[in-house]
Amino acid sequence: MELQSLITLTTGVTLLTCALVVVGLHSYATGRAQRQALVDRLSATGQIPAGGRRRNFHGIDRRLRRTRLGKKLELRLAATGLDITPGEFFVYMLATVAGLWLTGQAALAPFFGPLAGLLGIGVAVQFLNWQRQKRIEKFINQLPEMARILANATQAGLALRTAIGMAAEEMEAPAGEELGKVSNQLAVGASMDDALGELADRLPSRELVVLVTTLVLSNRAGGQVVSALRNLTETLEERKETRREVRTQLSQVNMTSYAVPVLGVGSLFLMNGVKDGALDRMTGSAFGQAAVIIAFSLYAVGFVLIRRLSRIDV
Repeated sequence: MELQSLITLTTGVTLLTCALVVVGLHSYATGRAQRQALVDRLSATGQIPAGGRRRNFHGIDRRLRRTRLGKKLELRLAATGLDITPGEFFVYMLATVAGLWLTGQAALAPFFGPLAGLLGIGVAVQFLNWQRQKRIEKFINQLPEMARILANATQAGLALRTAIGMAAEEMEAPAGEELGKVSNQLAVGASMDDALGELADRLPSRELVVLVTTLVLSNRAGGQVVSALRNLTETLEERKETRREVRTQLSQVNMTSYAVPVLGVGSLFLMNGVKDGALDRMTGSAFGQAAVIIAFSLYAVGFVLIRRLSRIDV
């Protein structure tokens, strides 16, 4: 009797396990199909690039994104428009720092290895700032065309949401990409204020703030969007020409700001080339090391001061 009960219990547990396995396999297959359908739909809308390149350093990227530094780096990379993950950028930056460290140590003196490594970190940060500013400048140059397209679309009777989606399809990057993000946010239920506000945060500029404020106020109050955009288009065209003239006038000053530190570093190579081992003897004492650090600090201060004095906000 007990053996029969044990056989019955074993059979029941086996059947229950088989049923759970079948249900689990069905749920897994259904979830996998839903995930693939979601990926295909997002690829069609442009949120996930189809056939994108393979990402490297997944483990480092995953751990880095959990930190505060990784989150800031992710936002900075998103503003630059670079097709690179925070983990990839971090690894490439470390490789650059190591390369400059070894190069400075071998070409000049062991003391210059850490200084070259710090220079590599500064170059990486400056590269991100340069890419971000370059993207902002290109976006600003596209603002008059964007305002013109939005004005024509709204004058034709289209809603502002539809006009933004149409402008995203017609314009090139970076305006097309940024408007595509705004259109996708509006499609999933985000408000016009939040979507345009995030756009202004990603690419901060006075021109974009004016355009975003005009669109938000017109959408909220139901004003004349067409006339406001027409007037804004003319203003943006004038500001575009003014910015171009100012940039041309300051080109020589900007080149000077970069030439000053380059001449300083070049003098070290010249000194070491004229007399081999001169930098080793100079940095062999604490006084020489302090003099080098003070000289590099003065070059950095000169670079910053020239950039600040030549900055003109238009």
